[in-house]
Order: sequence, then C-alpha cells, then structure tokens
Amino acid sequence: LIMSPAMWKWTCLVSHLLLSTTVLPLARQQPLHPKRSFITFTGEQAEGNFNHLVVDERTGHIYLGAVNRIYKLSSDLKVLVTHETGPDDDNPKCYPPRIVQTCNEPLTPTNNINKMLLIDYKENRLIACGSLYQGICKLLRLDDLFKLGEPFHKKEHYLSGVNESGSVFGVIVSYSNMDDKLFIATAVDGKPEYFPTISSRKLTKNSEADGMFAYVFHDEFVASMIKIPSDTFTIIPDFDIYYIYGFSSGNFVYFLTLQPEMISPPGSTTKEQVYTSKLVRLCKEDTAFNSYVEVPIGCEKNGVEYRLLQAAYLSKAGAILARSLEVGPEDDILFTVFSKGQKRKMKSLDESALCIFVLKKINDRIKDRLQSCYRGEGTLDLAWLKVKDIPCSSALLTIDDNFCGLDMNAPLGVSSMVRGLPIFTEDGDRMTSVIAYVYKNHSLAFVGTKSGKLKK
Repeated sequence: LIMSPAMWKWTCLVSHLLLSTTVLPLARQQPLHPKRSFITFTGEQAEGNFNHLVVDERTGHIYLGAVNRIYKLSSDLKVLVTHETGPDDDNPKCYPPRIVQTCNEPLTPTNNINKMLLIDYKENRLIACGSLYQGICKLLRLDDLFKLGEPFHKKEHYLSGVNESGSVFGVIVSYSNMDDKLFIATAVDGKPEYFPTISSRKLTKNSEADGMFAYVFHDEFVASMIKIPSDTFTIIPDFDIYYIYGFSSGNFVYFLTLQPEMISPPGSTTKEQVYTSKLVRLCKEDTAFNSYVEVPIGCEKNGVEYRLLQAAYLSKAGAILARSLEVGPEDDILFTVFSKGQKRKMKSLDESALCIFVLKKINDRIKDRLQSCYRGEGTLDLAWLKVKDIPCSSALLTIDDNFCGLDMNAPLGVSSMVRGLPIFTEDGDRMTSVIAYVYKNHSLAFVGTKSGKLKK
C-alpha cells in the first residue's frame, strides 16, 4: 500500500484514537463498514493487550506497547522489529525489586504491562516503562529496539508498582544546550513512602549514565517531587491521583487528573467520597515544585453535571473557532471528554460530554488565585496535601503570567471550578477518547466511544 502524506496523517490519527479508545485485545478487528477495508495488525500473544501507541513524526513508524512486547511497525502496519519485555519472576511486594535485592516473597511468572511509551527525539530512543520490578523503564534505540539502558539500581528508578496500563503519564521538556527533563506523574497504589505522585527527572544523553532518571534536584529538605502524605490515607483510605493526560505549553507543564475527595452534601452533616477532575500546573524550570497549582475542572449542560474526566487532547483554536471564543488562532485549546456525575470512577455512566477549555483562561484563573493568596486572602485550599487549612501569607511582589512560586503559599489549590464549553453530548455510548487538529481554519475533533465507534 502506498500512502500519500495526507492519507498517512489520517491513518495516524485514526490508529491513535482507536487504540486510545479502549485496551484492544490482540485479535484481528472486523471492518467497521462492509464497503471499507482497514489495515489491521494482529499481535503474537493471544493473552495480551495493546496498551500504548506512539508515532514517530519524522518517519511515520509506529511503536506499540503491549503486554510483554514492544512492537515497531511500518506505516502500513507491517512488523519491523519486536522487543520482549516479559514475563519474568516477580512479586509486587518485593521492594526493592528482586533484581536488586533478594526477596523473601514467593515469586511467580508475571506479565510486564506497558505503562508508558515516549519517543525521545533528541537522543533517537524510545522510553518504555513497564509494571515489572516496581515499574522500571527501558531505553530502546528507535532504529532496531536495541536496549541502550535499563536503570534499576536506585530507588528513583522505580516509578510505581501499579499494574494498570493507564497509571503513568510522562512529558519530555527538551533543551538545545543541556540534558532534557522528564516530568513523570503516576498513581502510587497506597505506597506514598516509595513513590512520588509527580516528579521531574534527568534525561541524560548517555542512556547508561548514573544520573539517568535522577530527580532534577534533591537535598535533605527540598526535591523535584510531590509526595502524598500518609495522613491523607487516614481520611481517604483509597486515595490516589489518576493522571489522564499531560502536555507542555509555554513555560509550564500540565497534567489532567482524577482524584477522590470528601465533601459535605448540601443539608447533610456527614461527608461522602466523590471524584474531582483537576488540572495541575508546574513551571518547567521549578526544581523545588513551589509552582504546583491545582484547578478543578468540569462541564455542565442543561443542568447536567459532567465531572469525571475520561480523556483530553491539546490542539490549536484555528481561525474559525478562535473568532467565536474571542482568542487567537494559535491559542491552545483543550478538548476534553467528561462522563456524567462525580461519584463513580471505575464504572462511569454512559452519559458524556465533549467540552473545550481555552488554556489562557485557565492560566488567568490561576494568576488571579496567586495574586489573592499573596495578598494574604484565604487558605492554600489543597486538603489532600496539607490535610489542614493553612492561611495564605501576604507578600509585596508582582505576579505576572509566568510567576513560578516561592517557598511560601505553595503548593496551592484553586477552590472554584473552571467550567468548559460543552459542544457535544452522547447519552448512550460513552465517549472515552478524543483527538483534534485544525484543517483549513476549521477545528476537527475525532471521538472514540465505549463500543468502539469513531465520531468525527
């Protein structure tokens, strides 16, 4: 099959979306329409799943993270290279993992579920992180998937013991004159003493360097990380932060999350657990994480609340949408999918909404909150991290759009929710994934659904 550049772009979009829509079994998919034929790929293992997919923007090659396998495919889905990542003898209670230290727990053959797949363009390598050994990563050469490095000797090399494929999200921040950074956000599965929920790591040029994945900064008092306090688990025993999406824009790195919290319903004296979707923002250059801010986000249409974040994608506004939103065509727009309600995380309702956020307006809300806090107004409003309310401290300084925090009034939470603009709702077939791009000044969105439908 010979593809034009335009055809290839569509193939990448559709392939990425369909794989993001659900965890696909390694089986041949039937064409969605009898008159159309689709290129398909069948994996080698009947028991496994596809977990993640990334496309090399320069070559069109596809890298597929599966259970116990990493595949490199051509643009027409032919296998070019396969790299085995498991299974191996392991036990999730072994910390440090048994490859570092003898473990007295019983070891059993354990699958390696791909939890993160990133292309490091600058060093021409693939970062593939799995569930084995408390979540260590391999660095593989893009050309032939040759293993360049597999750091596992230090505690910062273990990302998370969670086995879920959607539990880790990474964002690479690239520099022209120095080593890149990797921001990693992960669920910790009740082990905050072992794993930070969010951190920034060194991406060294040498894949086997001693400092690979080390924290950007770490001393006795301060580090480039956020840990969930153990006190939080006494209030919410199953507390965790689930990272749905991440990206960088301007001077900041962002993560979109879903997390539980306790609220008092109107007229009730008891608290109940609900889930809240939040945007987390950090400055790229903030080694002490003093710039950490959380903002609750959600959507509402015709009196129906859509609060459980399912998926998100960053795009540009485009000229036509920009006019209606009163922003510039190159302004960043977040396309998000929320399901109805706030109480169910694992069993979301089928009612869902596609909503858009203007990133600049979220940043404006954050700036307003920072300015009010540095005037000494209110509290830090970050119950899970501080447990008790801590008053804001007053300080005479100018807070502009790129303010990166001080070792006061941090980390900070925004109490009022930023509401997105609902542009489409689906009541029967829950939307589960979204991508978007600009075509001839129009903003186009592709949405994947629970049943495997693709909506344009």
